[in-house]
Amino acid sequence: MTALYDDLAAQWWRPRGAFAALHWLAEARAHLIPPARRPGAVLVDLGCGGGLLAPHISAKGYLHVGVDLSQEGPRQAAAHGVKAIRGDVLRVPLKPGCADVVVAGEVLEHLSDLPRAVEQACGLLRPGGLLVLDTLADTALSKFLAITVAERLPGVPRGVHEPHLLVNRAVLVEECARHGVRLRLRGIRPAVLDLFGWAVGAREAVRMVSVPTTAVLFQGIGTKEG
Repeated sequence: MTALYDDLAAQWWRPRGAFAALHWLAEARAHLIPPARRPGAVLVDLGCGGGLLAPHISAKGYLHVGVDLSQEGPRQAAAHGVKAIRGDVLRVPLKPGCADVVVAGEVLEHLSDLPRAVEQACGLLRPGGLLVLDTLADTALSKFLAITVAERLPGVPRGVHEPHLLVNRAVLVEECARHGVRLRLRGIRPAVLDLFGWAVGAREAVRMVSVPTTAVLFQGIGTKEG
């Protein structure tokens, strides 16, 4: 999987490229992140890729630290103001309790060990710190829409998602609670009219809007006890 992202590295910052949807999700993720509450606040961006979150939080007052296992992602993230580290999000090379905010955007559905990933993410948070994530649910509907349908659309790379790695929501919430984070989930999807406008070249971006189900694409947010 890492090799696929390295092969497509030139696409990271193309609004109409292979990673277009990741731009839309990064903006939606940023809406959940409040301004920093203290000088020197740290935001750790797990699976930061090319740093797509950076322009959306640059004015919020955080030291933006990115962790990604690919070769090219951290280089591009660094060029956009991220203190980027090449590392595995299942063995994060950072001190426990170092982060005011931990972000895990579109990364959990690529990992073979969800409990370990949650342990790492929650362990990075200081007491009162915020966990923000988005990912794909382990449901038949999600597999059909996100893999069977989406990966057959023009310009979308195939093989990005493996069905057996999509995220069990109950396990995710339970594991977060076990590490002191009570996670709240909400479903999201692209705004239909925006998506149509983007498809015909009339829009450069697509807003993500909330939906009443978390059965496909969802966000999570929770505060660490402390």
